Order: sequence, then structure tokens, then C-alpha cells
Amino acid sequence: MKEMKHLGAYGLIIKDNMVLLIKKFGGPYNGKLDLPGGTIEFGERPEDALKRELMEEVGIEVVDYQLFDADSVFFDWQVKEDVLVKVHHIGIFFKVLSYSNEIKKEVEVNDVNDDSLGADFFDISKLSKDELSAIAILELEKLGYKLK
Repeated sequence: MKEMKHLGAYGLIIKDNMVLLIKKFGGPYNGKLDLPGGTIEFGERPEDALKRELMEEVGIEVVDYQLFDADSVFFDWQVKEDVLVKVHHIGIFFKVLSYSNEIKKEVEVNDVNDDSLGADFFDISKLSKDELSAIAILELEKLGYKLK
């Protein structure tokens, strides 16, 4: 079995029990709703990755933020019928306290943005674990939300 490790910085934006999530394209979370954020590039500070990723994926400029959590999840990803990958997804999570610009509900997948189809706010009480990424489930539950 192959193994994959991924380290990323992610933003938690919650207003009135609504959470900002991106629609994922490709990778182990393909078709799922996920927290905006992504890979910390070589030599990049986590907070700089947070700012860059949220600009790329949802079009917002992070103005104020606070470190919330660092944790990881493990799961199996069936890449192809005969290829199973053991994934270790490590995240550094920030509460985004304020931002500027409008959230892009639709974005193009390109060289800069390789996995977000856009973002929107979702009612947390209506979300089910089946439609969420493993890290989104982890962090929403840490915030005390009960997911279906």
C-alpha cells in the first residue's frame, strides 16, 4: 500500500452557524466540501500559506486571524481499482476573524488554483459527514458542532 503525507494551512470562517467551505476537485476529497486552504510550500510560513490559499481558492484577503488548532487525520483513498493510498493529512487551522473582498462562488481550476471549484457558506446543522472532508469533520466537531 502506498502512503501519502500532506501538510496544509486552513481557514475557519463561521458566521451565524454557517461555515465557509470549498467544493473540492481532484485528490482524496474530490466531490467533497472542505475547509479553504492547502499546501504549505517550501519555506513558507503557515499564516502566509493561509493568506495565499484563501486568495487563490475563494478570492478573499485575510485581514485578521487567530491560530485555532493543529491536528491530523488518517484514511484510505482508493485512487483506482488497484491503487489504495494511506493518507496522513496534517493541518494547521486558523480562525479567520476578518477578511476583505467578496467570496468567489465559482473559480477556475488552473495552475494557481488546482482543487477548488468555488466557495459558499453552508448551514452547519444541515451538513452530513458523508459530504465533508475528514479535516472539516475534525475541526467542526472540535468547535462543538454535531454533524449528521
